[in-house]
Amino acid sequence: MTTTAATPAWDPEQYLRHSGPRSRPFHDLLARVPLRDPARIVDLGCGPGNVTALLAERWPGARITGLDNSEAMLRKARAGVPGVAFAHADLRRWAPEEMYDLIVSSATFQWVRGHAESFPRWVEGLAPGGVFAFTVPGNFDAPSHVLLHELCESEAWRGRLGGLYRPGCVLSPAEYLERLAGLGLAVDAWETTYVHVLEGEDAVLDWTKGTTLRPVLTALADDAEATSRFLSEYAALLREAYPPGPHGTLFPFRRIFTVAHHG
Repeated sequence: MTTTAATPAWDPEQYLRHSGPRSRPFHDLLARVPLRDPARIVDLGCGPGNVTALLAERWPGARITGLDNSEAMLRKARAGVPGVAFAHADLRRWAPEEMYDLIVSSATFQWVRGHAESFPRWVEGLAPGGVFAFTVPGNFDAPSHVLLHELCESEAWRGRLGGLYRPGCVLSPAEYLERLAGLGLAVDAWETTYVHVLEGEDAVLDWTKGTTLRPVLTALADDAEATSRFLSEYAALLREAYPPGPHGTLFPFRRIFTVAHHG
């Protein structure tokens, strides 16, 4: 998770309110990782440690390090996942200082512009037979994101929020495959659209408060009235785009997956 003037301050508790559906893609990613007993694992953008815990459960004998640059997320991770080392790192500049059997990441690279340019130095940190595996959101053309962008750029909000919200900088599965195959790796890349069923009033708004809305909430943090007004306007747009139904609020969410390893 990255925090700069243009990106978010994180709230671990809000993020974990939807930990079940947020973690599901990581389960699906790990199911395709062809490693039996990795000795050394690093989790890039570990957040509050909820998916790092899955690594520790699957490979209890591995030495695992979770990296993040949000101190709030790291505090939550350290408190909740014993036996794992967590450290501060900025992925824009991070380079492996040792060899890893698995370099893994979940829903982080969309915050790191130009992340694919770092693949060569990250891949240099793979041990023989090592795996580089990650998943990123691929739903930046969904109503939840398009409506947020339009609202931030509207006449009412452009002065305070114009240019703040930028769609995620992810590539297509084919582009990730090409980048990593060009580094000599065997690559499996795919995409999946999940249809999450969210419960409660303004369920999609509550989801976005943990992720997509963080830059806006950070920018408006010193103005409670403006925050309330913006959330009210955004909530109304989301209710129209994602109307509650008899089985809850359906929230389609596309994810992109890549698993690359030395052939």
